[in-house]
Amino acid sequence: MNSKDRSQEPGAEVGCQLEETSQHKESLAIVLANNNTLRQASIIGDEAAVLHREKIVAAREDAAHLRENAADSREDAAHQREITASSREDDVHAAENEQEAPADQISMLQQANSNLVVAAIEAHRLAEEIEMAKVQLDHLAHHDALTDLPNRMLLHDRIRQAIELAHRQHRKIAILFMDLDRFKHINDSLGHAVGDQLLKMVAHCLGRCVRQSDTVSRQGGDEFVLLLPVIEHAEDAALSAKKILAALAQPQHIDGHDLHISVSIGISIYPDDGMDVETLIKNADTAMYCAKENGRDNYKFFEQDMNARAVERHSIEVSLRRALERREFVLHYQPKINLHSKKMVGVEALIRWQHPERGVLLPSHFVAVAEDCGLILPIGRWVLRTACLQAKAWKQAGLPPIVVAVNTSALEFRAKDFLDNIRATLQETSMEPRYLELELTESVLMRDVEATDIVLRALADLGVRLAVDDFGTGYSSLSYLRRFPIDTLKIDQSFVNHMGSNVDDATLVSAVISMGKSLKKCVIAEGVETPEQYTLLLDQHCDEGQGYFFGRPVAAEALAVLL
Repeated sequence: MNSKDRSQEPGAEVGCQLEETSQHKESLAIVLANNNTLRQASIIGDEAAVLHREKIVAAREDAAHLRENAADSREDAAHQREITASSREDDVHAAENEQEAPADQISMLQQANSNLVVAAIEAHRLAEEIEMAKVQLDHLAHHDALTDLPNRMLLHDRIRQAIELAHRQHRKIAILFMDLDRFKHINDSLGHAVGDQLLKMVAHCLGRCVRQSDTVSRQGGDEFVLLLPVIEHAEDAALSAKKILAALAQPQHIDGHDLHISVSIGISIYPDDGMDVETLIKNADTAMYCAKENGRDNYKFFEQDMNARAVERHSIEVSLRRALERREFVLHYQPKINLHSKKMVGVEALIRWQHPERGVLLPSHFVAVAEDCGLILPIGRWVLRTACLQAKAWKQAGLPPIVVAVNTSALEFRAKDFLDNIRATLQETSMEPRYLELELTESVLMRDVEATDIVLRALADLGVRLAVDDFGTGYSSLSYLRRFPIDTLKIDQSFVNHMGSNVDDATLVSAVISMGKSLKKCVIAEGVETPEQYTLLLDQHCDEGQGYFFGRPVAAEALAVLL
């Protein structure tokens, strides 16, 4: 090879290397651009993740991992630039001295090229991961974390779109506001894990009850909202409500428990009940509370006069929260009479609210509100303690001891410290357990049979008497009478009231009395108001009676006179 050939060959290599360097710069530009994308996506992720606190830790860890990878990529790129610059200086020096490039320098350049390609591929992969993270964060921002249903934000957006479309096409839409009945009792008694599983089951069940165009949303807690964007008549919404009620009536099997749940539904219609999202949801919520007040497990359409009742309900709830502190509650006692001896054998403690503005309120005016807002627990415990203290006071006054019956709500019965509270109250008030009777409804007893059996047997072991209140109005299965340690059956007053004029009611009362006696239970009839009713019950050999015919509920002082 002559000197001319040797002088041309390095120059060609330099040109090739410069071209490769240009490509390297382009790859570096991609890396830098991707790095900027990383930083921007991290900021977006931080802002969106605030909406779901439960997911923020994972999101931040992912973002930190991405930033670390990006930093590694920048370091690799910087290192490659240093290698490339050093190689270029060596190439220029070699060209000037017309010397052949060393073999190890060429190897370094090839390695640098490979590293840059790997860095570019890694940067592209990171960009894809960031894009996926953005999509996931956007989903989290608009969906409920537990049920994966659309959340409040997404629901409001869809209702706005439905309103705009319905306005243009002169159509109606419906909003169904749903609240699970007594869900708090399940959460408090069986734990939040079971409650969460139940909410997932309800969400799945609701999804099967609606059309593809409808939206089922979880608002939080046990509240769900259904958007029907296309209806011809209001009755279409009623059909959807009936379908949901029927579907949820089936028992739910969760963690070894058979849970019987129901739902109360309120319905509002656009444009009849509101022209915007907030008004439609508020009115559906108001109608839902009316459904609860009318026995739960049903639905109600919104009516204008419901607003006044909603305001009153809110006022009662606010006042209730201060009533215990202000000692506005008082107990009245209604006698229970042995029908054969006509002697008083017990009393039922009945709460009254001495409202500072509205006067004396009966339980029907505030107990349902207290149950919904959770205040029934402290109120019920106050009733139990006050009744036991009163029994102690009667005894200290030299009056004959009698059985004092106290109504027990589902929330109290399912509380984890229910038994401990009973024991502590009996000990504190020096109340003999045999003179305390707890009245529970059939629905409370059958809510969770296994757990109920454990609690009832513990109460029976203490010596506390147990009664089934409103007997005959709840579950059709009577197997629990054989299983549970029940002492007393209270025939509901709705049967007693009409037993003189309705043959079926008279037959039912007679059957309950006969069954109770065969099971060796004490049978007491509620709502006895006339001599004719008393005579019929006596002829059927009913054990005890309670009602206006024997005496109205009176204050403790007045009852002492009767004793």
